[in-house]
Amino acid sequence: MTISLSSYPPQQIAALEAAYDAAVARKRLRFAAGLVVFVALLIVASLGAEVAPRIFVDKIGNFVGYFDRILNLDTGSRVWTDPAEWFWGWQKWLKLLAETLLLSYVGTTIGAVGAFSLNFFAATNLSPHPGPRFVVRRVMEFCRTVPSIVFALIFVIAFGLGPMAGVLAIAIHSIGALGKLYSEQAENIDMKPLEGVRSTGASWMSSIRFAVLPQVMPGFASYTLLRFEINVREASVMGFVGAGGIGQELVGAVRKFFYSDVSAILLMIIVTVFIIDILTGWLRGRLFGVEQRT
Repeated sequence: MTISLSSYPPQQIAALEAAYDAAVARKRLRFAAGLVVFVALLIVASLGAEVAPRIFVDKIGNFVGYFDRILNLDTGSRVWTDPAEWFWGWQKWLKLLAETLLLSYVGTTIGAVGAFSLNFFAATNLSPHPGPRFVVRRVMEFCRTVPSIVFALIFVIAFGLGPMAGVLAIAIHSIGALGKLYSEQAENIDMKPLEGVRSTGASWMSSIRFAVLPQVMPGFASYTLLRFEINVREASVMGFVGAGGIGQELVGAVRKFFYSDVSAILLMIIVTVFIIDILTGWLRGRLFGVEQRT
């Protein structure tokens, strides 16, 4: 049923139009005020962070110039004119890249297992008691708050140079990050199946197994695949503190001014990340029946 404004008295129509115009004006005023506050906070934050547009304009040439240098061979010719010279160390770099992928895979797996074990105690609707929930949440916050490269540096000091430090750093950070995502996924489940299982007198573990896991496992798997993509990138820089992987070779090339080596290693990392992204997207599509990403 449609009500026409012509059925209202002219005075009431004018009042409705005035009220509508006033509401629109208030909405525009709130938007303008919010925009002014946002810009003001951005300016204050930029000043506090010492972001100077003039320095950016003056120094941007150094950034462009560095990329120009890494695309030149020692002979002065462009790197793509002599791929054999450009990728002279491809066998060694591939081994280090494989090491990076392996430490990412192992670290992600350990982190996913740890997060899976803890997240149900952190979920508000599943945790059997507030005490364990508080402790588990604080532990996961600590794990994801400290940067993974800081963990890697600590483990390098403790266990020495090598991939083990990188694996432990990625695992701990993944426990914190995945644990939060898993617990939020668990908090958003449909509670009716859980209540039905509990009404039969099932234990807490049985309730999780039969009522919660079927709902959350697709989300858990998707988050884990995403975390693996992130960890491949994280592992690529672990070598900067001696935690193994291709990053160790990259930082050596940067420090020694081996410009063409820098571009070759970066290109290998970028291509690897692209391939990982495509493969995990395809795997998500196979697992969850969604359209494959390209």
